[in-house]
Amino acid sequence: MNTKTTKTIYWIGAVFLSLWFGASGFFELTKNPIVWDITVQLGYPPHFIYILGVAKLSGIIVLLTPNRLLRLKEWVFAGIFFDIIFAFFSKLSVLEPSAAIDAVIAFVMVTVTYAMFRKLYPATYAKVSAE
Repeated sequence: MNTKTTKTIYWIGAVFLSLWFGASGFFELTKNPIVWDITVQLGYPPHFIYILGVAKLSGIIVLLTPNRLLRLKEWVFAGIFFDIIFAFFSKLSVLEPSAAIDAVIAFVMVTVTYAMFRKLYPATYAKVSAE
């Protein structure tokens, strides 16, 4: 796969993730009944829902910043991953299994997008010499 294709797949994934999690974060902050009621039904306290909304909106700003904040993007991908995992298992525990399908779709999206991110920006770990 060439660099242009990798960039295209990454940016399509980043935009879709940003739309998905941006809408979710906005709905959490504005107490949209659909998102708010499901999240409360899953057992999360209201103050946590607001924090989650702020984190999601902050994360998409970082995610959409091109060629910068690469270490912070790693944290955003990790945060999205954990959000999806918690949503998946919360929905399986409290609601019926079909309610968790959106989490599976989101997991596939974030996995493909992260793989393209790593292809564009390979992790380089240098050993620091102790003096």
